Amino acid sequence: MSGILDLLNSPIGKQIISGVSSQTGQSADKTGSVLSMALPVLMGAMQRNASTPEGASGLLGALSGKHSGGGILENLGGLFEGGVEDNVTNDGAGILGHILGNKQPAVENALSQKSGIDAGSIAQILKVAAPILMGVLGKQAAQNNVSDANGLNGLLGGMLGGGSGSKQQSLIESFLDADGDGSILDDVAGMVLSGSGKKGGLGGLLGGLFGK
Repeated sequence: MSGILDLLNSPIGKQIISGVSSQTGQSADKTGSVLSMALPVLMGAMQRNASTPEGASGLLGALSGKHSGGGILENLGGLFEGGVEDNVTNDGAGILGHILGNKQPAVENALSQKSGIDAGSIAQILKVAAPILMGVLGKQAAQNNVSDANGLNGLLGGMLGGGSGSKQQSLIESFLDADGDGSILDDVAGMVLSGSGKKGGLGGLLGGLFGK
């Protein structure tokens, strides 16, 4: 199973970056950089949520219902043509609120300062990216016949780990909860802002793992 960041380097990933870039008026390079930081954070937050029975049930319901089969991926050209419709960004806002909760402003501000893109544009990028990410997960869930919490956690872990195995996954886990207290995304803002100069900073982690 390919990792979520492998997706950004694929033809469909280039289409996503280009479409999100045109939607927000940001350059494709900056948009790609934001997505390469944001998608693992969103995936990791989903994985944390799915570690509870209630969270797993909710995500499985979404992946087998509204986001089943990854239908949004079938017409990305139509999705971005003329601007993304409000129902898509509203869906994205709901997804972000569910998986990030009160950490959402901190994540957006941290990504803003790290990328040099204003927080408002970061919020727009994430609102468009979240339904697409759910579509990717829905497609993978259908292809792998995921129907229970164990299968869901395996799917999320595999996509977070990508081609680099458990080492990459454990590193992503470590920056999602640096102080080890189990609180989702407690230290994301500080770690993103610490940059590549500090060992363990999100910038350094992503740079080392993904060659960004």
